[in-house]
Amino acid sequence: MAQLFDPLQLRDVLLANRIGIPPMCQYSAPDSLASDWHFVHYGSRAVGGAALMIIEATAVAPVGRISGFDLGLWDDQQIAPLSRIERFAAAHGCVAAIQLAHAGRKASVAAGGLGTRTLREDEGGWKLIAPSAVAFGDDYALPREMTLADIGDVIAQFVASARRARAAGFRLIELHGAHGYLLHQFLSPLANQRSDAYGGSFENRTRLIREVVTAVRAEWPANLPLFVRLSATDWVEGGWDIEQTVAVCRELRKLGVDLINVSTGGIIPTAKIPVGPGFQTEFAERIRRDAAIPTAAVGLITSPVQADHIVRSGQADLVRVGREILRSPYWPLAAAQALGQATPWPVQYLRAAPAGSVAR
Repeated sequence: MAQLFDPLQLRDVLLANRIGIPPMCQYSAPDSLASDWHFVHYGSRAVGGAALMIIEATAVAPVGRISGFDLGLWDDQQIAPLSRIERFAAAHGCVAAIQLAHAGRKASVAAGGLGTRTLREDEGGWKLIAPSAVAFGDDYALPREMTLADIGDVIAQFVASARRARAAGFRLIELHGAHGYLLHQFLSPLANQRSDAYGGSFENRTRLIREVVTAVRAEWPANLPLFVRLSATDWVEGGWDIEQTVAVCRELRKLGVDLINVSTGGIIPTAKIPVGPGFQTEFAERIRRDAAIPTAAVGLITSPVQADHIVRSGQADLVRVGREILRSPYWPLAAAQALGQATPWPVQYLRAAPAGSVAR
């Protein structure tokens, strides 16, 4: 029997099925406010049948933006446009979540696929901060090594953004600790060359993510879930790897994290990543088994049978479908039909629903 459309309970949040939409930056917010584009983009997917939709990486501070066109949640005026998206999604049975992020040394680039170098200040760029004064790549600016005061500020910024996320109505948040952004930079010895309590040993390199999780969990309601996205490997010898990921996930579970969204890579631009269908699911399975924490699998998952197999075989508890849902916002409805599962349809679209595909 297919299990992709089984519900999933996470604290007081019930997901109607195991399909999630991962955060995918739109680079369409020049003032860092969610715009009509965001409302239409996320609204069209909220009615497409996915149980969970995570809004793109949303910066906790202006210097934490990837580009000048990123969403932000460092100011109260940014709450209302995001709340509009959350209310619409909830009205159509989709749980909208938001990913809180800080780009660190990968900040201040051009939007979208044009972001291959750090922008100068006369181009609208800004100064970078990072765990160490190590640039991301040859065309990227040297960041300033963060002081202990800077680290305290970042923790407070994540907490304040989580508070605003709740004010916007979100019942689930995800902390971005993957893809070479700030929290990942502290984890990886390729980016973290500190000699203080935040660098060197595994205990020290994982200190910031543990402190951010602890502080956010204390602010975030106890009955609502908290996710973390991690890169399970840097794909580089001497970098962050799956063994360290499993170890930190055991700690994050104890601190109140409910699910790990498992990705890979992003810490350096020259890593050789063996990209292919489902290439990251093995890491989701390993973390789920060895750290005893629910996981989400993501990465070139495109077919209903493939997605269902991942859940049914115990590789992950949740499947996140990204590019395929960019191409087809109603992929979950088509997946249900392909797997012989009845699922709710928007009442406005019932005339188009195949016979026997609509759950009553």
